[in-house]
Amino acid sequence: MSMSEIIAFVSAGLCLMIGLLTGVWKYIAIMKSPKHQAPVYVDIAHRAALMYSFACLVLLEFARVSNLPETIEAIATAGPIAFFFIAIFTYIALGISKHTENQFEERNFFTTWGTWMLIVAEVGGFGILMYGAFRTFL
Repeated sequence: MSMSEIIAFVSAGLCLMIGLLTGVWKYIAIMKSPKHQAPVYVDIAHRAALMYSFACLVLLEFARVSNLPETIEAIATAGPIAFFFIAIFTYIALGISKHTENQFEERNFFTTWGTWMLIVAEVGGFGILMYGAFRTFL
């Protein structure tokens, strides 16, 4: 396995486990709530972790097919995945603090420049892997 494949494979497993564990947290919160509803960011953390686990598998497959240099593939794979984990842990922190407002209501470094960095890393990283994969077939 190449480094990019290892990064994506391990990350898929970690994201899935986090998704499962936040699902337990969500269930407990639902059962304790008079409204039978988990805090909004607990729900978001659960769903995001599950979604990102499958996104890591997509990155894994594109890294496998890509014929770019391994260093470029590893960086292109690690970039989006780093931001996947940053997002998940941000949602978990907001869930722990019982944050109920939209995190983007407050303008700060993370909700402005951080989001632009996320966009560049995720779209750019996957774009590089997609280019490398498509190049294999053309």
